[in-house]
Amino acid sequence: MEWLDSASIGFLVVFLGTLFLIGELLVRAKGLFAILGIAIMAMYFSYHLSGDVGLWVVLLYVIGLALIIIDGKVITDGTVAIIGVVLMIIGLAVPAPNMIYGVLVSMGFLLGGFSSALFLKVFPSRNLWAKMTLKDRLTEDLGYNSINESYSKLVGKQGRTLTPFRPTGSVEIDGQQYSATSGSQWLEANIEIVVTSVDGTRIVVKKVEE
Repeated sequence: MEWLDSASIGFLVVFLGTLFLIGELLVRAKGLFAILGIAIMAMYFSYHLSGDVGLWVVLLYVIGLALIIIDGKVITDGTVAIIGVVLMIIGLAVPAPNMIYGVLVSMGFLLGGFSSALFLKVFPSRNLWAKMTLKDRLTEDLGYNSINESYSKLVGKQGRTLTPFRPTGSVEIDGQQYSATSGSQWLEANIEIVVTSVDGTRIVVKKVEE
């Protein structure tokens, strides 16, 4: 396997190995990607390990991969995964024969990791880091409403100001107190108002004209 002495070949090998390994974490490929990724990376490490560089670099690589899995399934905030990525890069770069080779295999790892996301367009996802993103759209036709239901019913109702509005203050509507805004109007306390609109929990009022 003398062809692995070439930095460009090392880049390609690490790229493919990472592509399939990370791809196995992202999509359900029935273990095929895992087998390919492990085989390719085993070929890389078996060739570059020597007396000066022991199996600890492989252990470092495996620990990094384990941290990525743990982050995706348990922690889901990405911090532990970043540490895992760093450990994997170190595990790949240390046994490289020279600096250029090390830089190229590190780039191959990063590109392979990012490129594995393309598998999501073809294969079903494993939903790693699913807690970090809201995948379902909360739309009204599905029974969801972005506006607080109780607040939305206030539109058109009348009440009175409890405090001066400059331009925010408190109002009383149907015996309940709410924080509201009058937009650009300055209102005095104890005057009649009407709710003109509601945006989430932001209530907009205006003075009731005589």
